[in-house]
Amino acid sequence: MGKTNLSSKLIRDAHVFLDKNFSGESIDYRQIIVIFLPILLDQAFVICLNMVNVAMISSSGVAAISAVNIVDSLNIFLMNVFIAVSVGGTIVVAQYKGTGNGTMVSKAAASSVSSVFLLALGISLIVIAFHRPLLYILFQGAEADVLSNARIYLIGSCTSYCGFALREAVCGALRGVGETKLSLALSLIMNVSYVVLNIILINVLHMGIAGMVISMNISRYLGGAFALVLIIKMNTPLYFKIKDTLHFDPSMLKRIFFIGIPFAAEQMFFNGGKILTQIFIVSLGTYSIATNAICVSITGISQIPATALSLTLVTVVGQCMGQRNIKDSKKFIRSFTWLSSFSFLITGILIMSTFNVLVSLFHPPSEIVPDIFKIMLITLIAQIPLWAISFTYPSALRAAGDSKFTSIVSLLSMWLFRIVLGYLLGIVLNFGILGFWLAMNCEWGIRGIVFFLRIRGKKWYKHHLID
Repeated sequence: MGKTNLSSKLIRDAHVFLDKNFSGESIDYRQIIVIFLPILLDQAFVICLNMVNVAMISSSGVAAISAVNIVDSLNIFLMNVFIAVSVGGTIVVAQYKGTGNGTMVSKAAASSVSSVFLLALGISLIVIAFHRPLLYILFQGAEADVLSNARIYLIGSCTSYCGFALREAVCGALRGVGETKLSLALSLIMNVSYVVLNIILINVLHMGIAGMVISMNISRYLGGAFALVLIIKMNTPLYFKIKDTLHFDPSMLKRIFFIGIPFAAEQMFFNGGKILTQIFIVSLGTYSIATNAICVSITGISQIPATALSLTLVTVVGQCMGQRNIKDSKKFIRSFTWLSSFSFLITGILIMSTFNVLVSLFHPPSEIVPDIFKIMLITLIAQIPLWAISFTYPSALRAAGDSKFTSIVSLLSMWLFRIVLGYLLGIVLNFGILGFWLAMNCEWGIRGIVFFLRIRGKKWYKHHLID
């Protein structure tokens, strides 16, 4: 009886806590959990499967993992353009969902899908045409086998952009109306097929980078095809019609681009800074490139819950702002930020306690393991107070329409602190790869403080994104 009473009390206390911190007039904690859990699972699958893919390609040698790591920096730089526009679509859809205007929800979704697809097509064609000078810039001083692998991986990645963009735009629109289960299903189709094909082509058939490229294209176009079928055939709140994607709606595109273009510019310059950092790292040698790649993969695991919370907050604040409920928006921003920081404490403990197992998946040379340990320990500690204010706050600001300020701050902090300080610590003061990671941690803190001050003010919620 005592255990039953204790369980009942814990359940009641949990309900009281959730109701106090994650419920409001616009949305309650039950609805938030329904949105959050599929996004959490989606992020877990994406990050973990990507880590598995990096681990698999590492079996092809240090040159292969180095090529994938550097080209992926360029991939992220380019793909974030259409990802950013799809985020604009998510926010516009979410705000119209908050007003209950189903017709405008449908039009916003259609405009988002068509614009994101066309952007991806244009970007892929341009990069394929100019891939040689791009590789020359990125891989100056790199070894010949790294460069050869990079060329195959870059062209193969570009041919997959349209499939990825289609799925991303559809998932963004689904998140805007809170249909995250469907978004999760699409993610699973793409990522599980990617891993299965990689196992066959890389581990069994030993096709290396070429096998990874084939897997990527098949899985991404499979995901894009399923995305279209899902929103056309299934009865979703989007009421999606193919003919709407062929209709040019300037007013709707203006709303989407009002959020998407500043965010796209931010992502391009932000990731451009990362590419510049990668060029610095290339000069440190292949082992430093591999160290960085492994640290990025493991750090991604620690960020799974916080990233899911950040994506959920976009939908939650977007719907709150659609109803012009500022009080709820502030409450949810505060609660999500604290929960995000707490998640880093838990994931940090789990990762450091299983460090040897995780690192062994990448088959690293023994010489670089101490550097990986040092970087991970420092970064996992720094993330607890710094990551949430640096990334959760801007998600909320964008959802409220405050995209220009968010983008400007992110760009300035990236280039003034991460790049300059990274070069100073990593190259000039000879800290090596550790110096670049220390600079990144410092940059999180600087921009986080600025966003914290912005949230405390009133300007961020004065924007009127929809009529």
